[in-house]
Amino acid sequence: MMRSGMFSPMDLVKKFTPTTWQRPAALGIARPSHAHTPFYAAHESLGRIGPLEVRLARNFAEVKKAQRLRYQVFYEEMSAIADVQTLTTRRDADPFDAHCDHMLVVDHASARRNRLGRLVPEIVGTYRLLRQDVADRQGGFYTANEYDIQPLIAANPDKRFLELGRSCVLKPYRNKKTVELLWHGVWSYILMHNIDVMLGCASMEGTDPDRLAGQLSFLHHHALAPEPWRVAALPSLYVEMNRMAKDAVDPKAALRALPPLIKGYLRLGAFIGDGAVLDHQFGTTDVLVIMPVSELNTRYVNYYGADASRYAS
Repeated sequence: MMRSGMFSPMDLVKKFTPTTWQRPAALGIARPSHAHTPFYAAHESLGRIGPLEVRLARNFAEVKKAQRLRYQVFYEEMSAIADVQTLTTRRDADPFDAHCDHMLVVDHASARRNRLGRLVPEIVGTYRLLRQDVADRQGGFYTANEYDIQPLIAANPDKRFLELGRSCVLKPYRNKKTVELLWHGVWSYILMHNIDVMLGCASMEGTDPDRLAGQLSFLHHHALAPEPWRVAALPSLYVEMNRMAKDAVDPKAALRALPPLIKGYLRLGAFIGDGAVLDHQFGTTDVLVIMPVSELNTRYVNYYGADASRYAS
């Protein structure tokens, strides 16, 4: 599995070279007239609540700050095991970072002046987004290191897939407001790129599946993806999730124990793949989340707005 590794800084420089973007007409914003004007040069905010704003990273420096935030959460706060490169840089980085969009929640109230004297807001949350068209050009999705997702993608050639990953929020900001902003940003991004299906790995702390038997069994019995959307863990990594009989599982207790991110996915209407995967480097047990946009809970779509206007700035 590829969690960290070396990559060329030039890859990131090229990735942030201005390109032409287009947003769906549903958002009421036309494509920039200048052929080399990036969409975010004029419309970079994806939502705002008070001093908190959600937007995409605009340069390599912001990606590095997001990687430092990931390091702080995954390696210092949680139990991920760092290799020499990660320890040296104090950044959670891998080759996929160069090809992804990095969604950020920034706090303008905690802005500090940089070396040029400009006020720079603190990055307090991040999400990594990889579109299928980009993944196809760059060697595939990260998720394919754990789950056999290619048959699902091949069976849906008319659908656009988006991989979500590396989600984390600074501890003081782990509240409803920050999570809502992140999801508002994701929903804006889905509309912007006409995404049909979201997928990605979500984690539970610990690598002992027996200690997680209640949570894993609950997901197996109550959230397993229907056959058309079902994806299994790679055979060499597959861990059985059906560890308890359905009538032996306490649904309320299992839900309480599940990480907030997984509970949030389930409320949105997500499905769970077949089989878990133990990630010993990160000290987690991973499950695959699959979210067809057509299956999203209409209550949440209405909440954020069909045009992602709820927190529009």
